[in-house]
Amino acid sequence: DVPVIGGHAGITILPLFSQATPKVTLTPEELDALTKRTQDGGTEVVQAKAGKGSATLSMAYAAALFADSCLRGLNGQPTVECTYVESTVTDAPFFATKCKLSTEGVEKINGLGDLSDYEKEGLKAMMPELIAQIEKGVEFAKAN
Repeated sequence: DVPVIGGHAGITILPLFSQATPKVTLTPEELDALTKRTQDGGTEVVQAKAGKGSATLSMAYAAALFADSCLRGLNGQPTVECTYVESTVTDAPFFATKCKLSTEGVEKINGLGDLSDYEKEGLKAMMPELIAQIEKGVEFAKAN
């Protein structure tokens, strides 16, 4: 289990390998490579399909797991999932962090936890891009 925080695309996706369960020790090269693969997973699938498809199955599987967690929470079995919600955890008005899902829906938005120096740098680097993406999305929603 590796928490993934931030946003939806590219550098706004930040896996927190320092918080992995079970604990894992990675070299700086491994950490960088796994972070980039996590950030570019959808693109990697499209490239593997030579442009003849997308990562739809991966997204559908993730959605099914998330829906299961939501339903379990709503049925009285609280769960914790990384969830993209309106948040005050960072300067971004929306942000994905671990959230407790329960009969109340999103019952609690957790903080970031302890971040490694690598993760702190990734968080700092993502913020301008994430905020720009959110602003673009809000403007789109207002216009439509």
